[in-house]
Amino acid sequence: MDRKAFLKSLAILPVTGTAMKLNELNKMTAPFNSTVKMPVLFLGHGSPMNAIEENEFVQGFRNIGKEITKPNAILCVSAHWETRGTFVTAMEKPTTIHDFGGFPKELFEVQYPAPGSPELAKETKALIKKTEVGLDDKWGLDHGAWSVLKHLYPNADIPIIQLSLDYNQTPQYHYELAQELKSLREKGVLIIGSGNMVHNLRMVEWKKLNETYGFDWALEANEKMKQFILNDDHKSLINYPQQGKPFQLSIPTPEHYLPLLYTLALKEKNERISFFNDKPVAGSLTMTSVKIDKA
Repeated sequence: MDRKAFLKSLAILPVTGTAMKLNELNKMTAPFNSTVKMPVLFLGHGSPMNAIEENEFVQGFRNIGKEITKPNAILCVSAHWETRGTFVTAMEKPTTIHDFGGFPKELFEVQYPAPGSPELAKETKALIKKTEVGLDDKWGLDHGAWSVLKHLYPNADIPIIQLSLDYNQTPQYHYELAQELKSLREKGVLIIGSGNMVHNLRMVEWKKLNETYGFDWALEANEKMKQFILNDDHKSLINYPQQGKPFQLSIPTPEHYLPLLYTLALKEKNERISFFNDKPVAGSLTMTSVKIDKA
């Protein structure tokens, strides 16, 4: 039901001392009103330790949070929620999931108590025609979401939902599904893909985890990806296994790469691309992040 129809239906209700105030009605319906088109982000989230460390990447996330209009809500596609089928979180209060091991106690104590949005979950489900979307009440916010969002929006006061990655589907499928979300950008929803363009944990130099350097193949793949992005050559990015050995080494599994495709699928022809946090880490990771907004 749209805002006009909703308010009209309320007009037939009896007026009582407990009737809703107009500002309360506005609060209920405002998140889905038309707004200036929101940008789209791909965030290279890297190590979970970025949630509690102070470094240049954390500052990059904070700067982006200050640059863009505060959203009504956030839809996050994280590398760390893979499912059979497609789901969207639909609870009022998503839990903070510590989906990792071997890190300091301090990291496990981090909580990001942002509210959820069952309303946005239902609207997202209705928008997606490519598949049946399930409403999930068990997942919450994994570290692909909260470890970066806590820097963009430290007050945890923006409703957040997550959209899962169906691990049975092709990159082309994910790209096409993402395109069905475009209208949310005009309703104050910030859509974020969270992963890493280059992500090969098997080849990480763990003793140099805080050093910004990359293997030759990682740097080559990252630069080619950026050129494809700047040229709007999404076809080459979708067909990444055909782009040679550097891409194969950089994307041994697809889950950290697919959120990039969700971000790029939402780009309009007249919009600009900018990169930030564009550095390699520990040889086989890149923190390169992408912002799409109006020119």
